[in-house]
Amino acid sequence: MRIENRMYRSLNRLNKLPASWRGVVQTRLMGRFVPFLGTAGLHFDTIRRETVRVSLRNRRPVQNHIKGIHACAMALLAETATGFAVQMNTPDDKLILLKSMNIQYVKRSEGNMYAVAHVSDEMAALLQTEERGNFTVPCEVGDESGEPPVMVEMVWAWVLKKKD
Repeated sequence: MRIENRMYRSLNRLNKLPASWRGVVQTRLMGRFVPFLGTAGLHFDTIRRETVRVSLRNRRPVQNHIKGIHACAMALLAETATGFAVQMNTPDDKLILLKSMNIQYVKRSEGNMYAVAHVSDEMAALLQTEERGNFTVPCEVGDESGEPPVMVEMVWAWVLKKKD
């Protein structure tokens, strides 16, 4: 059974909008949860409980010295996709934190990039039933070449929020 948290309820309200507006409004809304995302220019293509897909255009502000997407921007892409996938399944009384990030750069990136993260029913159940824990969130990072430029391992943890 999947929960309905604050983020899910906010996104669900967007279903009333025309499909052509949804992506832009969705991206702006996510930028309110994490302000840095707007600065980086990330775009939320898909946000569902089981899958989040985030993309980044290869443009001057995010490029490295060889006109590819900068290594830190690639890391941000994977961190964002996995983090929002976890958050979509996290009860409002819990806080998620990135515990570790392992990135292996395997080839030069080409063009625009995307990251797709997945949260299984079993992972969602742990978030709902365990007070604290962690797991590795499966994430695929790709570019226009069709071959992954990086291999990532993102471990997310959760704890109960402190009561005020």
